[in-house]
Amino acid sequence: MTTAPDTAFTITRKTDGISAAERAHVLANPGFGRAFTDHMAVVTYTEGRGWHSPEILPRQPLLLDPAASVLHYAQEIFEGMKAYRAPDGRILLFRPEANARRFRKSAERMAMADLPEDLFLEAVTQLVSIDSDWVPAPDVGTLYIRPFMIATEAALGVKPAAEFKFIVIACAAGDYFSADSGLVSVWVEENSVRASRGGTGTAKCGGNYAASLNAQMEGKAHGCHQVLFLDALERRWLEEMGGMNVMMVFEDGTLLTPPLASGTILHGITRDSLLTLARDRGLTVREEPYAIDQLYADATAGRLKEVFACGTAAVVTPIGAFKSTRGECTIGDGKTAGPITSSLRQTLCDLQFGRTADPHDWVKVVG
Repeated sequence: MTTAPDTAFTITRKTDGISAAERAHVLANPGFGRAFTDHMAVVTYTEGRGWHSPEILPRQPLLLDPAASVLHYAQEIFEGMKAYRAPDGRILLFRPEANARRFRKSAERMAMADLPEDLFLEAVTQLVSIDSDWVPAPDVGTLYIRPFMIATEAALGVKPAAEFKFIVIACAAGDYFSADSGLVSVWVEENSVRASRGGTGTAKCGGNYAASLNAQMEGKAHGCHQVLFLDALERRWLEEMGGMNVMMVFEDGTLLTPPLASGTILHGITRDSLLTLARDRGLTVREEPYAIDQLYADATAGRLKEVFACGTAAVVTPIGAFKSTRGECTIGDGKTAGPITSSLRQTLCDLQFGRTADPHDWVKVVG
């Protein structure tokens, strides 16, 4: 029988961190995924004991047995979320409970230990609080937070592991896509697929992303920033991009995005937030299948006015063109973001950074 988890974190502060001046230099231009903070949260799971020994430690390498299950059977999941600095200096989280719920769903799909949502939230909050000096100014970026869980049991044999580590790290982050690159171009992948029905498409696990990398390289070879995957059965219907959801805006203002019912598309929190915001302003929202041939036809005819990618890292990123073996199609003028894309992004960012009223109670203050 497992006991209730102990959520009282033991805190060991880093004593040899960089100076405030050095940190300010890093935060002036942090890039994405490189400028890591000083600490990490770690919680251990042992079968029969449950979750225990929650700690905040100086960020350090992990000590893993070479037979750890994560290295052989890929029992691993993660989340992506951000902390934002409000105009008054407060540190904010955006819908963190949604990340906690999705994390539990991913763990269930990958036969991993169930992490209580309050423990997830406490670990994230503790880390952000102790490393709050790493949250950039609003005009620079955000603190990107990466909670993850790995199977650490040292045992060869295909079975669910009995030991896990839940860890949270964070890094200061600027734009995911370079602001100088203009609108994003997307390669339509027609051979490999990201996910199939009954697979792990709705779980946020590393294997989904590793399987997308060949297509990403193919897209890059064709001069594209990102890749769009089609369905596994007909290779016809839009599904998801390499690491983000996709949305289309038509001439009548309708917003369309592929549905989640197939079980092959990640339940994006940014996706859900944008659909809610679109409905708030009276836009027609459709979650239904949309074929790549129809996208090309609608873009050519001028019916399809805007397309954008959305996700925690990318936020809302306008797409200017699609390329594939069938040729290229341009969205709008291919150079500037459309008005609905720009407006939805602004509304979302205003909420996340605490610049506007929060009617949905999505924003949580750290501390």
